[in-house]
Amino acid sequence: MAKGIAAKRHAKSRPPARKSALGALPEWNLADLYAGLDDPAIKRDLDRADAECVAFESAYKGKLDDLARSAQASVALAEAVRRYEAIDDLMGRLGSYAGLLHAGNTVDPARTKFYGDVQERLTAASTHLLFFSLELNRIDDALLEAAMADPALGHYRPWLEDVRRYRPYQLEDRIEQLFHEKSMTAYSAWNRQFDAAIANLRFEVLGKTLAIEPTLNLLQDRSGAKRKAAAQALAATFKDHVQEFALITNTLAKDKEISDRWRGFADIADDRHLSNRVEREVVDALVAAVRAAYPRLSHRYYALKARWFGKKRLPHWDRNAPLPQVPTRTVGWVEARNTVLTAYGAFSPRMAEIAERFFDRRWIDAPVRPGKAPGAFAHPTTPSAHPYVLLNYQGKPRDVMTLAHELGHGVHQVLAAPNGALMAPTPLTLAETASVFGEMLTFRKLLAATSDGKERKAMLAAKVEDMINTVVRQIAFYTFERSVHTERKSGELTAERIGELWLAVQHESLGPAIELKPGYETFWAYIPHFIHSPFYVYAYAFGDCLVNSLYAVYEHATEGFAERYLAMLAAGGTKHHSELLAPFGLDARDPAFWQGGLSVIERMIAELESLG
Repeated sequence: MAKGIAAKRHAKSRPPARKSALGALPEWNLADLYAGLDDPAIKRDLDRADAECVAFESAYKGKLDDLARSAQASVALAEAVRRYEAIDDLMGRLGSYAGLLHAGNTVDPARTKFYGDVQERLTAASTHLLFFSLELNRIDDALLEAAMADPALGHYRPWLEDVRRYRPYQLEDRIEQLFHEKSMTAYSAWNRQFDAAIANLRFEVLGKTLAIEPTLNLLQDRSGAKRKAAAQALAATFKDHVQEFALITNTLAKDKEISDRWRGFADIADDRHLSNRVEREVVDALVAAVRAAYPRLSHRYYALKARWFGKKRLPHWDRNAPLPQVPTRTVGWVEARNTVLTAYGAFSPRMAEIAERFFDRRWIDAPVRPGKAPGAFAHPTTPSAHPYVLLNYQGKPRDVMTLAHELGHGVHQVLAAPNGALMAPTPLTLAETASVFGEMLTFRKLLAATSDGKERKAMLAAKVEDMINTVVRQIAFYTFERSVHTERKSGELTAERIGELWLAVQHESLGPAIELKPGYETFWAYIPHFIHSPFYVYAYAFGDCLVNSLYAVYEHATEGFAERYLAMLAAGGTKHHSELLAPFGLDARDPAFWQGGLSVIERMIAELESLG
């Protein structure tokens, strides 16, 4: 009842959509979480989280081993995990609301304070839960295996196995508590500083003062003068602030090195591989395959694009330029919605029905606003609620693909939610599957409906560029991160040195047809993945190659593919990538798997070459 009243009050306080030349762009309604900053339910839930964390610690700390040896081990341990999961869901709701509210306007002091205060409360409360995974990992294997034979606890086997994978890297309890509590003044604080710094940047472009998102968007403008001006404005502003971003990068790299050293991780990316539930050799095989393919992919395509522009080399600001002599169409919001839902519906009516909820129930925030977080994301929140999607929609054809991408995430998150707060989250390597597949469905639908030769060429080129950005560019980003974190072990890196490492991987990945003009050496500074999720980026390449292989199976599949696909998404975090891909006859450990995904991009480039 209270939730329904809150929703009505919130709906009155904010318009359902913002009018623009693109049509009415929706703004999300966060009232399904809380009604607003002053909602008394927030204080109630924060107090409840505090109390339940303390009560949980009192009930179970120091007792798990005895419970595992008791006659009712499975029942007692299952009850403990259920209580832990309920607390996780409650705290996830609070954290999600604070994060989403802050993303809507990262420079608003009230929201920033609220976000920080909620993070501090949740961090303090969750210190009472730290013991749980540590003690679970001290239970004898045979005892836990016997208890999981009972479905009561066996239901949580995937989560328990994930927890126990961290056993070799687990520290003494008080050190774990110290790491946890100091996270607020360590990496979390630097993450916030980065977000605020990016949101406050302003760029002078042809007499206009712009925030970062519309400035980056100009790199895809039809006007070469605007692209050049935007790139120069980005370079000028980044240069003015590069020392700050170098400090943030150095501090976070050192923070990670300290944590990795204490925990005993052998490689700088092993922590990410562990959380992704992917073997290091699988990632290494992906990286090697993509880097070996640079000449056949990015080098080849950009040489072709340069010829289209009548040049031997393209300046870096023309890398994502629309093709010459092909009109760039602005896509209104209604058309974008219909395009994605039609593509989804042709594959699976259920998939389209889930995606439609995001539009009908105001789970999307689409307009560009001052202070709004740049880029796009889908946030799963918590299984007791639903996901939300953030976009910065400006009507570019690429924005339609971004909508399809984020709705893929959203559908995935809705389908996985019944697994509960502990097992709904998907490893990053598989989290990109639904999003990239959603893009591919939308692209193929649009391409099939296009008969005009120039338009088809432009669509193919845009898709190839997106795939290069997803595969080649993200592996280059991963290579750059590895270089930065490796060198940081020997001392702090200057901004100039970071720029040198950046240019080295960009030259290697983009090839000789792209000319990296002065100023580009600072373009590493704004990329949030380096700050928020070190080594996240290879997951994009993993997902894109996986989807290319998956889509090839779909094109030759008999009945039942959509059902198997949705079942894969519904598994959430309950299965390893090998289990999820087996029904499709795919295996990421097979070197041929990566070649198959990359060959899809090669074939599209070959088609573009044939079009002249």
